[in-house]
Parts: sequence; structure tokens; C-alpha cells
Amino acid sequence: MQDLEQSTKTESAYRLLRRDILTTRLLPGAPMKLSALRDRYELGWTPLREALSRLEAEGLVTAISNRGFAVAPVSREALEDLTRARLVVEIPLLLESIENGGSDWESAVVTAHYRLSRCKIAVENASESEIDEWDEKHTAFHAALISAARSTWLSRFQATISDQLRRHHRFLGLAPTLRAAEGMSEGYQEAIAALHDAMSIAHHTELMEAALDRNVERAKALMADHIGITVHVYDQSKDGTGTVLSAPLQASSK
Repeated sequence: MQDLEQSTKTESAYRLLRRDILTTRLLPGAPMKLSALRDRYELGWTPLREALSRLEAEGLVTAISNRGFAVAPVSREALEDLTRARLVVEIPLLLESIENGGSDWESAVVTAHYRLSRCKIAVENASESEIDEWDEKHTAFHAALISAARSTWLSRFQATISDQLRRHHRFLGLAPTLRAAEGMSEGYQEAIAALHDAMSIAHHTELMEAALDRNVERAKALMADHIGITVHVYDQSKDGTGTVLSAPLQASSK
């Protein structure tokens, strides 16, 4: 019974930390001191240590010699690398889904697209909860598109890439652009325009229609363009010196 209770606490610690890393509530590069985490999440030492070890294995946390743990960093270079990896993995999964998907797959794609289309977000004044909701619906739509693929290993790789990209998107693409509004930095209008375009339902509608029409070449081209959007948004979210316009979104601990 004690082992089961410990396992449950470890799983809770893992899920809480993982959620906050992926949504950048725990910022990339931030130290993860056990004492601070214990107070923030009201969890014990052992569950936290075990959760951090699991997250390190996933590449979401890094161990620093003699200094404990830190949230894994993000960078422009890593974003580009992940984008290339996503192209290699996700496009074949999409093509498998188009080839193998039946009526259930079509219904799932249409439903996920509808839910995404109903997720209204005012880009310039988006709240943390609105961003979370859009992020969830957007992830669900892409998951539906590739849900009929049969490659287990490609699906596993895609899940790992998706998690890493999620926090890169929020830190390097979405959040800097939104926060730039506070100072009206140079390049703000360009950044907002790029973000509007990236989050537009139109891109997703075209992608859905190409997939459901079994138009392989168009679906491949649209997916490739869509995957590359985040790098473009990031580049538009910098001032003339190449510095990201503003700080990322942050939220309370729980």
C-alpha cells in the first residue's frame, strides 16, 4: 500500500511538472530547486526527485553537475532542428492516414477542426487560459489528422517532437509576440500579423480538405508550409538587433 501511495505521488509530481514545462509556466533554463518545487507543488522530496529523473529521460529537464536540475533550454537552432524532424516524421504519418483512414478517421478530423474553429482568440489580448485552450484544440486537430497512421515508431517519435515543439512554440513564437504589445516594440505589427496568419483557421481548413479529398500532393505541401510557420513567427518577433521582442508568458504555479 505504501509503495502504491508513493507511486501515485510520483505520478502526480511528474504530471504537474511536465504540464508546467510544456506550457512554459516553468521557463526554459530555469533552475528546478527541490525546496522551491516542494513549496510550489506541495509534494515530497522523493516524488519530486523521481519525477525529475523521468523528465530528464524525456529531454525536458537537464541535470547540472553539483547544482541539481534545470528546465531544458530552448533556442532558435533547436526550433529549426525540431521543425526538420517534424517534417521527416509527420508528413509520412499524414500520408499513411490519408491512405488508411476510413469514415471514423474522417469524422475525427472534422470534429477536431470544428472544435478548433470554435476556439476564438483575440491574439493581441489573449489570456493564459485562452492560449491553453487554443493550444489544446490545435494539438488535437493535428493528432486527428495522423490518427489513422499505422507506424508505431513514427507515432512515438512524433509525440516526442510534438512535446518539445509545444514549449518552443510558446516561448519563441507565441509569447514574445503577444508580450511585445506592452512596449509596442519595433516590428510589433509585423509580429502580430505573422501570428494572426499562423493561428488562422484557414490554414487548417485547407489542410483538412486536402486530407479528406485524399489529395496527397496538396496535403504534403500544405503540411510542409504549416510546419514551417513557427520559425517565421519567431523571426518576425525580433527587433532590429535580433533580440526577441519581449518576455514569455508566465503564470501562477497551479
